[in-house]
Amino acid sequence: MDRIRWGILSTGNIAHSFTQDLKIVERAEVVAVGSRTQASADAFAERYQIPHAHAGYQGLADDPDVDVIYIGTPHTFHYENTLMCLEAGKHVLCEKPFAMNARQTREMINLARRKNLFLMEAWWTRFLPATIKLLELLPQIGPVRSVMTDFGFYLVPDPTHRIFAKSLGGGSLLDVGIYPVAFAMLILGKPDQILTSAHMGETGVDVNASYIFHYNNGSMAVLHSSLVGDTAQDAHVTGEKGRLTLPTPFWMAGSVELARGTDEVTVYQMPTTGKGYSHEAAEVMRCIREGRIESKLHPLSVTLDVMEVMDSIRAEWGLVYEAD
Repeated sequence: MDRIRWGILSTGNIAHSFTQDLKIVERAEVVAVGSRTQASADAFAERYQIPHAHAGYQGLADDPDVDVIYIGTPHTFHYENTLMCLEAGKHVLCEKPFAMNARQTREMINLARRKNLFLMEAWWTRFLPATIKLLELLPQIGPVRSVMTDFGFYLVPDPTHRIFAKSLGGGSLLDVGIYPVAFAMLILGKPDQILTSAHMGETGVDVNASYIFHYNNGSMAVLHSSLVGDTAQDAHVTGEKGRLTLPTPFWMAGSVELARGTDEVTVYQMPTTGKGYSHEAAEVMRCIREGRIESKLHPLSVTLDVMEVMDSIRAEWGLVYEAD
């Protein structure tokens, strides 16, 4: 398979960014887009010179010219959108959070495996050159003892905004907390114990939350997510022989700092291509060409582990969504 033909499900902001990056990925071709209205699909298609514009998502899923579909809808729709595309025989790259909970995640994974179709969570940070370099440098800092990172910003409280709406899976954990949670687990794996605390806003979702991951080997991760203040958004991985840092914002960092001692700091410049989404798209295409149904770099077992951890965190808070 030479070229890979993409369909874009949704015409929101992230779909624009992803589509722009697909234009610079070698042998990637955007052939179709689906939106809730024909007008929105037509406008998106015209902007990016996409030949097929579908009103509604089923038409996109059924489009015979599409090989793989990128799902960029709000996360409350990821489950149903992914199942629809898989049932139609399409490979899928689904935005994070992958689903609303681990139960939905398992069903999505199981269907992809039954259909022998590729499926991956679009956690773009995992595929950035800076993240890849950080993982390569881990042996230089010795056994990792701590991970510290956060992702927070200030947003004027608005009960109609999806990030504050409980019915739309609102809250800091699923929206931005997934970044520090997934990053910590990329380095240390699934925690053996979780301590967590959250402040719930007026709409009943977490607006300020902290998480401490304990591991039986003595390692720890200290994490934070917030909708009430701009946090540093850097990431620090500390080992017995040194420290690695992804500078602000860590989730789209373009460099890695290696510190050993107080004076020895080496900076590795690792710029992204385009907006940064091109790297995950290239991984999807490589896997499809090789006949793989999941990525070795970001396997579905990792996605499920992260969802199970976030389920455990929400259970501690008593935060229950309709999908639960």
